[in-house]
Amino acid sequence: MPLMPKRVKYRQSQRGSRKGNAMSGNTLAFGEYGLRAMERCWITNIQIEACRVAINREMKRKGKLWIRIFPDKSYSKKPLEVRMGKGKGAIEGWVAVVRPGRILFEMDGVSETQAVACMRLAATKLPIRTTFVRRGVTL
Repeated sequence: MPLMPKRVKYRQSQRGSRKGNAMSGNTLAFGEYGLRAMERCWITNIQIEACRVAINREMKRKGKLWIRIFPDKSYSKKPLEVRMGKGKGAIEGWVAVVRPGRILFEMDGVSETQAVACMRLAATKLPIRTTFVRRGVTL
């Protein structure tokens, strides 16, 4: 079952703005280690799930993982070879809007070398540059 909201007030949404830096969700709140976004993008529910699977496999059921982003924004797309007009296209998928500085994943209960390995695997699944952060160290 893919990550998506149970229900939304309006099914189709506008593209919105991605400018600026993350004002919330930019500090470690739960775990000891985290993965911070350095660029802005839309991260799809499939990419989030791929990161989750990669991290959990590398952790080997040790420690705890927190996913700090949720894909609550829908994006639509018109079918191929369809002329302009005739309304907005059907919903294609769900994305999380990520701005620079946002903490994407947090983990605890593993060693730092294990955490770095897990986050490196997760970072390869994402379309943006990320950095590894630890509690108590400010950048």
